[in-house]
Amino acid sequence: MNKQNLANLVALGEGFTTEFKRSGTSNLGRELCAFANATGGVILIGVSDAGEIVGVADHNRLKSEVQATARSAEPPIVVEVESCGEVLAATVPAQQSKPYSFGGKFFIREGASSQQMARGEIREFFYKEGLIHFDETPCEKFSLSVDLTEEGWALFRRRAKIPAEMEPVTALANLHLIGTDGRLTQAGAWLLARDIRKFNISGDVACALFMGTDKVRILDRRGFNGDVYSMIDEVVAYILSKINVEYIIKHVKREERPELPEEALREAVVNALAHRDYRSTGNVQVYIFKNRVEIVSPGGLPAGMTEADLGIKSIPRNPLLFGILHRMEAVEHIGSGIKRIRNLCREYGVAEPELEVSENWFTVSFPRPNVEDGGEQPESQPESGSSQAQVTPEVAPEVAPEVAPEVAPELMRLLATMNGNMDRQSLQTALGLKAEKNFRLNYLRPAINAGLIEMTIPDKPRSSKQRYRLTSLGQRIIEQQDKD
Repeated sequence: MNKQNLANLVALGEGFTTEFKRSGTSNLGRELCAFANATGGVILIGVSDAGEIVGVADHNRLKSEVQATARSAEPPIVVEVESCGEVLAATVPAQQSKPYSFGGKFFIREGASSQQMARGEIREFFYKEGLIHFDETPCEKFSLSVDLTEEGWALFRRRAKIPAEMEPVTALANLHLIGTDGRLTQAGAWLLARDIRKFNISGDVACALFMGTDKVRILDRRGFNGDVYSMIDEVVAYILSKINVEYIIKHVKREERPELPEEALREAVVNALAHRDYRSTGNVQVYIFKNRVEIVSPGGLPAGMTEADLGIKSIPRNPLLFGILHRMEAVEHIGSGIKRIRNLCREYGVAEPELEVSENWFTVSFPRPNVEDGGEQPESQPESGSSQAQVTPEVAPEVAPEVAPEVAPELMRLLATMNGNMDRQSLQTALGLKAEKNFRLNYLRPAINAGLIEMTIPDKPRSSKQRYRLTSLGQRIIEQQDKD
C-alpha cells in the first residue's frame, strides 16, 4: 500500500470495509473475524476515528501480534500486514472458509461496526460455508466502460461522500464494489444502474393504489426501476402522494402531517430494498388500500433469523449493499429497522404495523388511521390519485395575512398568475414553464394540497373542461401580498 492508497482510504472514512484503530491490537480479533465473514477489509492502525493519522511505533512487534491474532481464529484467517509511513495496514482478503470465529465467538460486519453472532446463526446466515453473498458476486451484465456514465458516477459519488478528485475505479475498488477480477459486483450494479432491470430483471418496485380494501379495482399504478437509492426516494414520495395529508396553518407556520409517519414508511421501504432476495423472480411491491399500506418484499427472513428475532436483531441478506446504503445515510440505525418503525408509529399516535412472514415473502402492513374496514374510497382522486389534503387553517381572519411570507416562492408565482377560472395550459404558459410534469409536481399539486387553489370540477380531475381558481385562503394571501 502506497501513500496515495492510504490517503484514499482515509478520505473515504470508516465503513463496511474499513476500520480505523488509533493504536495497539485491542479487539483486533473481533475485527479480523468480522471482515473474514464479510467481503474482507482493511484495518488501519495509527488512524483515529476522526480520520487523523497519528501513527504507531514498533511496527515489527505489531505485525507479529496481528499475525498471531489472525492465526488464533478458527479457522486461521489469512491477513496481509504492511507499513505505510507511520500507519500499519492489516488487510483481510476475501476468505474461502466461512464462517470464522475468534475466542469461540462469531462476528459479522454491519455498516461500520462489527456485531457478534451465535455460531448457528452464522451457519444459517450463509447458504453454506464458503458461499459468498449474491450482492458480492460479479455482475456479468455491467460494463464499466459502457454502463458507468459520468452522470451516474457524479450522482453516486455525492451520495457516497467520495472525494471529487478520486478516480471512479479506485473508489469502487476501495469500497469493494469492484472485485479482484476487476468486475463490478451485483451491489455496485444496483447502486449505479440507470435501469436496474438491465442487471436484475426483478429488481424494480411496483406500486399500486386500489379502491376499497382488496385488489379488485386499481385506481393508479406506477413502477420505479432506477438505482436502489433513487427508488427509495421515489417510492416514499409515491406513497405520500396517495395517502391523506393534513395541512395545519398556525399563524406564520404551515405544518404538513401525513396520516402515517414518513420516517416509518421510509424505513420499511429501505428494509424492503436492502434486505430483499435479489435472486428471486419477484419484485418489491407496494399496495395502498383504503384501510392499509402494504410493503411486500421477496425472500422471507434472512437465514439465521426467526419471527421472534424481529425488532431485536438484524441480519442483512445483502451486507455489501446494506453497508453502502448506510454510508449514503439511507440507513440511519444499524439493526433497528422493525423496532424503529414500531417506535415511530407509537410516537406518531398511529397503530403499529402488522408483520407477515412466509418462506418467500415478507410483508409490512401499516393500518391507515380513522378508516373502517369494508368502506369505499372515491373512484377518482385529485390529480390521478394524489393525496387528499385536509387544510386546517388555525388562524383567525385578522391574522391570516401573516401566512403570506411562509408560502413558497413557486406557489406565490402561481397565485399571482391566477385570474378567474384558468385551465392548466394557460397557467403553465403564463408561468413560462415547458414541462407539464414539473408544473404539476412543483406548482399545481402543492397549491391544491395547501388549499390555495381549487378545481372547478373536483369530481373529474382529468376533465378537458377542468379549470382552477383561487380559494378564499389563496385570495387573502394575494391581497396581503399586494398591501406589502
